[in-house]
Amino acid sequence: QVQLVESGGGLVQPGGSLRLSCTASGFLFSSYTASWYRQAPGKERELDARSSVGGVTNYPDSVKGRFTISRDRAKNTVYLQMNNLKSDDTAVYTCSANSFRELWGQGTQVTVSS
Repeated sequence: QVQLVESGGGLVQPGGSLRLSCTASGFLFSSYTASWYRQAPGKERELDARSSVGGVTNYPDSVKGRFTISRDRAKNTVYLQMNNLKSDDTAVYTCSANSFRELWGQGTQVTVSS
């Protein structure tokens, strides 16, 4: 079965850190561009991080220096390390895999609150 499953979300205080995981099954994640997106209530989906097949990464200015996307090819998993979290980072975070097709996970909730 082809799927992406995210985990690692939760409640964290401002300034804290979380690491999200996105594990692929049924296909080789390393052959796909991997991306993390967020969507807050009432807002459009936004890109947080992208990793190309060749390992080139890019981030929007809003998370640059705070978020890091990485791959573990042996585990067929992509991570999003999020540091210095802010209340504005509260959203549902979803990973995607893109090649000749686009695949999406179900999302994981991240809440940043004191």
